[in-house]
Amino acid sequence: MDEVFKALADGSRRRLLDSLNARNGQSLRELCAGLDMARQSVSKHLAVLEAAGLVTTVRRGREKLHHLDAGPINAIADRWISRYDRERVRALADLKHALEDTAMDSNAFVCTTYIRTTPERLWQGLTDPAFTRRYWGVEFGTDWAAGSAVVWKERAARTADPEQVVLESEPYRRLSYTWHTFTPEWARANGIDDETLARLSAEPRSKVTFEIEDLGGSVKLTVVHDGFEPGSAVREMVRHGWPALLSSLKSLLETGEPLPEPR
Repeated sequence: MDEVFKALADGSRRRLLDSLNARNGQSLRELCAGLDMARQSVSKHLAVLEAAGLVTTVRRGREKLHHLDAGPINAIADRWISRYDRERVRALADLKHALEDTAMDSNAFVCTTYIRTTPERLWQGLTDPAFTRRYWGVEFGTDWAAGSAVVWKERAARTADPEQVVLESEPYRRLSYTWHTFTPEWARANGIDDETLARLSAEPRSKVTFEIEDLGGSVKLTVVHDGFEPGSAVREMVRHGWPALLSSLKSLLETGEPLPEPR
């Protein structure tokens, strides 16, 4: 949290966050042009924000796109805002909500976490049913080759569809697949009502991508879930689900036990 507070204390870095609030997923060139700041200065400030976990990056071709990550702001809110008079920290609370609201306006949901493990072990955590059922409650039936079908098994529901496929598979580096179909069986198993199921089923199929970066002794995992329409109900659902899911995966790989399910 010290790094987060130090990052937010600088006015130039707050301007960068404001720029990303206005439009998420900008390149370094776009950020420099929008803020009238020297490229070197912007790069240094972004490095501080990324080290604090407030900004995460995703490569698209030759460009590196910058996204807000509300995780550290949530952590500050949980530790501090709930313990003290809310009026005394109104500015911090407003920043938290601004970051979260911006994430909702962006097409892609992006989340980054750092795990003390190896790329090989993390890949196993993302693909091996023995791991996924422990922290996710889901098992995947697939050989994880690009183009292969993916069968989802969650609680009492088994979901198969020709459009559920592996899109990219580079072991220990990158994995991407389409999201599952929303079936009545899945809805019943997860306590989803008919109205919500109808909204979810009417949306185009989204996809999720896992990018794995070996840091030597730890791994940086970036999750990009995209393909949403404005106001997507699916995006709202995964926005709340991914942070908890990744925290449980991190706990499992680092301690041998996933986080307990919330009551």
